[in-house]
Order: sequence, then C-alpha cells, then structure tokens
Amino acid sequence: MSDIPARTSTLYIVSAPSGAGKTSLLKALVATDERIQVSVSHTTRPMRPGEVDGVDYHFVDRESFMGMVERGEFLEHAQVFDNFYGTSEAAIREQLGRGLDVVLEIDWQGARQVRRRFDDAVSIFILPPSPEALRQRLTGRGQDSDEVIERRMRDARSEMSHYPEYDYLIINDLFDEALEQLHAVVEAQRLREPLQAVKLEAKLKALLA
Repeated sequence: MSDIPARTSTLYIVSAPSGAGKTSLLKALVATDERIQVSVSHTTRPMRPGEVDGVDYHFVDRESFMGMVERGEFLEHAQVFDNFYGTSEAAIREQLGRGLDVVLEIDWQGARQVRRRFDDAVSIFILPPSPEALRQRLTGRGQDSDEVIERRMRDARSEMSHYPEYDYLIINDLFDEALEQLHAVVEAQRLREPLQAVKLEAKLKALLA
C-alpha cells in the first residue's frame, strides 16, 4: 500500500506516445476541474517555444538533475530520447496532503517506479486512433526533422506495447469524446468506497447510529 495516510485524493499516472495528445487533454481536464492538478516535472530537455519554466516543466541542466537523483529527491525519473525527466516526491506528497488529485504525466518506465511506492495509483494510457494519425500529428508540429519523426514513431510503438500495465485505455480520436472519458475515470474514482468512506465519515456514522 501507499505509505501516505488515509486521504480523499488520488494519484493518477497518465502515459501516451509522443503525439497522442496527452498534454492537450490534461490541460483541458485541469481547466475544468479545480480539484485536480498536473505535477510539474523536472527535465533536462531544452524549452520549446511558448513553454514557461515552472509551469510546463522545471527546466534544469543535467548536472543539477543528477544531483537531485543522488539526493533521492525524485519519486521517479527516466531517460526519454536524449533527455531526463523526474518527479519531485516532496511536491507530490504536499499536493496529495492538501486533498488535491495529482496527475503524473510520465512514461511507462516512470509508471513502474511510482507503482512501487503508490500501489493505489490509478493509471491511464492514451492512444492515437491509428499510426497514420500519429505520424500526421508529429509532422504537423513542424519542430522535428524526418529522422527525428521516424525515431519517435519507432519509440511510440515500443511505448504503446506497455498498455496492458494500465488500468484504463482511452483512444484520442475525437478530442471532446476522449476528454469526456477522462473526466469519467476521475469521477468514478472519487466515488469509490475507500475515498468516500474518508470524506463522508461523519455522515456514515450518523446513518449507522
């Protein structure tokens, strides 16, 4: 079990291949639900146009990142392509302790690490509707060379092969439909007995008195 005391919040793991639309879905989710937040990870990759340090990621150099690894500050960390990503354990525990649902936007490697510490985490894998749609989305960004896109396609197939390790699968074909399904998972989780028993403790005692 997780080593966090009984709480009314949930830790979510959301994974997807690059280009599946995971980030856009999560931004739309948190924009309409103030009780859930996406964890801001640390990364060594360069900042992309339009990104903001501390909002999209905490951008750090490789030396600083490795120092955090050595001090055991990450709940999970992994190398993706040529860069490193990690999640601050202290930040996650602080958010959960305040009763917020927290989303970790991580890959399957990080998901395995998190499950070892939080076996009650709820995991969701987001898939593209087809290989053709995935390639079109990657190409449409206009940020990567053909060589990089081909590597991302190969890595996407490898990433998607880990879908059986997740609790829920969502196909992001029609954005609004995928977002509705994501909301459904969150709402269903909030109604599960262990969480409701903590939240409704006083009412349950009164009903059973």
